Amino acid sequence: MKITTIILAAGKGTRMRSELPKILHKIANRALLQHVYDTANQLQNNTVKIVIGHGAEQVKSTLKNLEADWIEQKQQLGTGHAVQQASDQISDADTVLILYGDVPLLKLATVKSLIDSVNDRSLALLTVNLANPSGYGRIVRNAAGQVEKIVEEKDATTGEKQVNEVNTGIMAVQGRQLKKWLSRLNNSNAQGEYYLTDVIEMAVADQINIVTSQPETEDEVLGVNNRIQLSHLERVYQQEQANSLMELGVTLKDPMRFDQRGSIESLGQDIEIDINVILEGKNSIGSNVKIGANTQIKNTIIGDNVEILANCVIEGAVIGQGSRIGPYARLRPDSVLAEDVHIGNFVEIKKSTVAAGSKINHLSYIGDATVGSKVNVGAGTITCNYDGVNKFRTVIEDGAFIGSNSQLVAPVTIRKNATIGAGSTITKDSPENQLTLSRAKQVSIAGWQRPVKKEKN
Repeated sequence: MKITTIILAAGKGTRMRSELPKILHKIANRALLQHVYDTANQLQNNTVKIVIGHGAEQVKSTLKNLEADWIEQKQQLGTGHAVQQASDQISDADTVLILYGDVPLLKLATVKSLIDSVNDRSLALLTVNLANPSGYGRIVRNAAGQVEKIVEEKDATTGEKQVNEVNTGIMAVQGRQLKKWLSRLNNSNAQGEYYLTDVIEMAVADQINIVTSQPETEDEVLGVNNRIQLSHLERVYQQEQANSLMELGVTLKDPMRFDQRGSIESLGQDIEIDINVILEGKNSIGSNVKIGANTQIKNTIIGDNVEILANCVIEGAVIGQGSRIGPYARLRPDSVLAEDVHIGNFVEIKKSTVAAGSKINHLSYIGDATVGSKVNVGAGTITCNYDGVNKFRTVIEDGAFIGSNSQLVAPVTIRKNATIGAGSTITKDSPENQLTLSRAKQVSIAGWQRPVKKEKN
């Protein structure tokens, strides 16, 4: 069976009060439309078509990675009109799935169940029961419980408005039938729009069975029309991520204060994550890992038995097993740490490798450097890697000891087991097993008087 998925994403989203098209607003750092596309893209033998309108060029430019056919709805004349724009790209034998670009949390299992209910004598419709159905089209059934039609709220009678079962707009139908019904749509209604919901009444008239199903929760089919709804669905999504991790054995100190904005490629056992931790991009976390509060981690590989203390920012790094990071440390992209490395408070590492057993514990910047094993870097040390135009590399070989408040002016090499005296500015390679230092002569001035403020007259 071939599937054609049509994602309706043309609306402006006036209530978002934003210059950004509604479908580009984000949940878990992914556009609403990206969430919908990712779900549809998991279906086999599926072609995705996206109907866009407001901010069409911006949408295409922002989401140019999507493998989809973009169709522009130049005038927004209703959902039926939007689907009509894709009508000539639908094959008769296709099963057509209609989704919405602002409904981001729809589950793949729900979609598959809908598609499985479609044949040449049936249309599958997703409905949901709401305690407050205000604003939604109502599902009207006959005495036998069969769906007769969908009535939009502005066209509904007082009795019809009491119905709690509402239309989600999500449906699956055979292509040949859908194209036939689309050609019959008119805009004789209170809104003057072409309603896709009118297809249901046409299907009933053609003796097509309307098979309804419902999602596990109403959050799954809620759309985003304002910032309050966006915030609500963000928390729903994050709670789902937190629950999934806890089911896999991760301890979250407070699941309500945890955000996952990406994927975890591999996950060990006995992981403990404190509050306000944000995981972004693609991360891998080994076993017996502890992550402290207020830490951000992005696109990073963390080995076994690693401890990351509070308030660290880590991106694009590799952290070897048994290492200890922070607090208040920053690992920038292309930082690669071997096993048992200590990176302490207010230390920044950028585009550098640090070999096993080395320690950089306090107030240091190590950029564009190769640091050997069992190196000790004292507080306040910096690698001066940038001359304003070009960047150069610093090499610190095994066993070197760098005294506090030292500046290593690249390109420079600190040889094996060398010692750099505190307060030195090193501009030339230092030899193995020797002390190298550069300091101005210390002078004490006898009889010097500290200045004092003069009293005003």
